[in-house]
Amino acid sequence: MTSLKSLLTGLALAALTLPALLPGAAAAADYKAEYKLSTVLGKPFPWGVGGDRWAELIKEKTNGRIVVKMYPGTSLVNGDQTKEFTALRQGTIDLAVGSTINWSPQVKELNLFSLPFLMPDHKAIDALTQGAVGKQLFDLLATKDVVPVAWGENGFREISNSKRSIKAPEDLKGLKIRVVGSPLYLDTFTALGANPTQMSWADAQPALSTGAVDGQENPLTIFTAAKLPTLGQKHLTLWGYVADPLIFVVNKEVWASWSKEDQEAVRAAGLQAAAEEIALSRKGIAAGDDSLLKEIAAQGVDVVQLTPDQQKAFQKATQAVYDKWAKQIGPDLVKAAETAIAARK
Repeated sequence: MTSLKSLLTGLALAALTLPALLPGAAAAADYKAEYKLSTVLGKPFPWGVGGDRWAELIKEKTNGRIVVKMYPGTSLVNGDQTKEFTALRQGTIDLAVGSTINWSPQVKELNLFSLPFLMPDHKAIDALTQGAVGKQLFDLLATKDVVPVAWGENGFREISNSKRSIKAPEDLKGLKIRVVGSPLYLDTFTALGANPTQMSWADAQPALSTGAVDGQENPLTIFTAAKLPTLGQKHLTLWGYVADPLIFVVNKEVWASWSKEDQEAVRAAGLQAAAEEIALSRKGIAAGDDSLLKEIAAQGVDVVQLTPDQQKAFQKATQAVYDKWAKQIGPDLVKAAETAIAARK
């Protein structure tokens, strides 16, 4: 009888201590079988590689307690990039690697990165995303039903078209340029004399193919991976007018449903995936490596690199747009960004 009593006591103690022996096991019982991660682009684009890598690392670092499936092409919102952030807040999407441009209609401060000619180089992007400005924007996002965990990068957006070389603002006059669904982009290209046309990336590629639009602006990794030279994009100008950081985020309720241990694992996975994704997005176009530019030129593309004076002409032509939007974004935030960039090493 005593031995039976001891056995029962031992089993009860084992049941009580099992969760402690298996961290996260009790909490994981309430987890979803699968979490949905949204991206605009899939692999082989760096954006899609980053999202896929985050999902992979989350599974690894949580010992399989959290399983994430990536849905590229913003398929969870029928391809409408500008609705992604709203769907994320509402819980239709659990996680996302999103664009500051696409989320700017809902979070006006994210328009900061789309101010024309604010960021002259990669060090300027880093000065913002990895400094006080980046933290301020993360604190803001944290009030909007999401938990931001890391900054990624889509890259500087360079302009291409099928008609002619672009070396001065007047070269853009009358060109139909596909732009994302942001009023700031409409203002910028209108100021340059172009005819900006808003459409999703899914619609942009056939429009370029048929000549419904003449040109587009995107990072060089997209220019190559999407094979834009085969869609008539034979004139490319490197003008670095805006850059598009990406943000790795989790829906707030989903985040709260995870154990502290798993939250930290997801954050660590995001930071690692983001660092790898940034390195991939800059490969061939930074740190003295111009291999991607050579690859593009080898496809018969006329590549124009603006001189500082040529770039100043574009900057002057868009200054009124910069000033108008700086007021809407928030003068203090813009000033903080300008100061951080000026102080970069």
